Amino acid sequence: MAADRRILVINPNSNETVTRGLDGALAPLARPGIAIACRTLAEGPFGIQSQADVEQVALPLRDLVRREAADAYVIACYSDPGLHVCREATDRPVLGIAECGILTALARADRFGVIAVASRSIPRHLRALRQMGVSERLAGERALEMTVAETASGTDTLARMIAVGRDLRDRDGAGVIVMGCAGMAVHRRGLEQELGIPVIDPTQAAVAMAIGIVAVA
Repeated sequence: MAADRRILVINPNSNETVTRGLDGALAPLARPGIAIACRTLAEGPFGIQSQADVEQVALPLRDLVRREAADAYVIACYSDPGLHVCREATDRPVLGIAECGILTALARADRFGVIAVASRSIPRHLRALRQMGVSERLAGERALEMTVAETASGTDTLARMIAVGRDLRDRDGAGVIVMGCAGMAVHRRGLEQELGIPVIDPTQAAVAMAIGIVAVA
């Protein structure tokens, strides 16, 4: 019997609560013959919230990719830290959740909105959109003004996400929402039910793409 194909999903921060949330969010994507494993980068900060944090985890991510074999890798942070250096380190696919989440959103509606963790993340995200060449499809990006840890386990996180999501939908004209942090994964279904438009969990989007890649490889 052939061994399972393996997709390694790496949480680049050291917050295990975020990793457990990823495990739960990815459970519906389980398929026979494809194993999805979530890992926490122990060397990472508690949350990726600045450019310094992004740069800090790039080489540890590369080292983990070199060290741990998989058929595909997913970097589960919306800043896509270390994406290109990790791609240099392996001949296996390496997917960033921001790229995959945005590409999935473009297939669901003409214009998309993004819920960011904090305002200082937005310039970094906008730079990535320009590099992808999709800035014209962005309806808007609005921030929760929370920490990564609060998005994963805060008591009023969903209520705040609903308020921001409504502004993106009603004021900015977004037809689909991308959650701009892996820590928001546990709130996708509730947010979508409240807003009545598609809500993309970018980690689910990236793993779904990875499944498609390894299934036909």
